[in-house]
Amino acid sequence: MAQETQIVAEMVANVWKIVAEEGQALTAGDTVVILESMKMEIPVLAEQDGTVTDVRVHEGDVVQEGDVLAVLS
Repeated sequence: MAQETQIVAEMVANVWKIVAEEGQALTAGDTVVILESMKMEIPVLAEQDGTVTDVRVHEGDVVQEGDVLAVLS
């Protein structure tokens, strides 16, 4: 079974744009989601290579620190 990696929000923010989609292969450093907080855009990056297996947020959602945004395997 492939190991899963959760990509989490590091702060309270709005989901401004979802860049990656389920089934997409990513390499470390690729942008997965762009969050918006205090009029700043904050890209959330993949920390390792993998394939997106689950996107758990929608554009416009408000996320809390520690919320899972997406899962890679």
